[in-house]
Amino acid sequence: MKYKGTENFSHSQPDRLGVLITNLGTPDSPTSSALRPYLKQFLSDPRVVEVPRFIWWFILNGVILNIRPSRSAKAYASVWTDEGSPLLAITKAQHSALASRCEAEYGEDVVVDFAMRYGNPSIDAAIDRLMAKGVRKVVVLPLYPQYCASTTASTFDAIASDFTSRRWIPELRFVTQYHDHPAYIRALADKVRDHWEKHGRADKLLMSYHGIPKRYLLNGDPYHCQCYKTSRLLAEALSLNDDDYMTTFQSRFGREEWLQPYTDETMKALPKNGVTSVQVICPGFSADCLETIEEIGEENREYFMHAGGKRYEYIEALNSDENHIDMLFSLIKQNLHGWSATHENSQRAERAKQLGATQ
Repeated sequence: MKYKGTENFSHSQPDRLGVLITNLGTPDSPTSSALRPYLKQFLSDPRVVEVPRFIWWFILNGVILNIRPSRSAKAYASVWTDEGSPLLAITKAQHSALASRCEAEYGEDVVVDFAMRYGNPSIDAAIDRLMAKGVRKVVVLPLYPQYCASTTASTFDAIASDFTSRRWIPELRFVTQYHDHPAYIRALADKVRDHWEKHGRADKLLMSYHGIPKRYLLNGDPYHCQCYKTSRLLAEALSLNDDDYMTTFQSRFGREEWLQPYTDETMKALPKNGVTSVQVICPGFSADCLETIEEIGEENREYFMHAGGKRYEYIEALNSDENHIDMLFSLIKQNLHGWSATHENSQRAERAKQLGATQ
């Protein structure tokens, strides 16, 4: 069968609304054997690596996948928990909280699920579950505050690719960004203030975002601009002066120039410029993961302290904080507005009965 239907489908089944939250992804375990397929899926995405496919295939399969899995496995092992990767555990908690909010607001009319762009649980499997529950209209909320083709657009690609194989395509609303949402900025500011209340302030607040190649910016990607807007709005909410904070970019890969200033190079330089205490927050990450816990919390701490720093603190991501869930739920409500889960359900059930299609 060319197009996928829904198993045990009934035309009298009532329509429901769906919400799918997504994040980047995680390997199934912190091992080389699990990292290899995960990295292959991730790095084979043309949205992530914009290099001619023929050239990149040889680099990826001949070099990277023979070296990087074992290195990455060690890093993942250092952050792995009893619940699996931190990103998966936190996304599950976010999903549970948002599902509870939707149930309280909409009853059984709205179904909430979650998926990862790479690895498991997959987007295809999540859409299968939603369709099986009678979902005919879907809000997709990628948990990337700032739009980037490598993340947000890649998620859209995966959703669209799944739809090409389905007989019945649901209506779609896709949230592309929320980098300047007032509730998001408030949640970030509250996170910083809470940290200050417990630990006091440092010389400087660093706002570190995941990097992308500079040529993506030059080709029109708005990510760089949205990161700087988030930083500016957060600084204004905290009443910071220009000298009180910095915006930097982490996690670069390969030899070409990426967005600057680089977080690691900044950490090595700050003590030489008289900054001996820093606090770091990562406003582009909705959940703590390898890049925040290991790279920011440990690796960059070592750079800073080795260069002469005296105090280094990482401020956790918003994760499943109540005000973060409040903000995400407001986005969901905004995008569900105007959709009815029960409209024409009774009429359709009656037509199905007349056609003898009831099961």
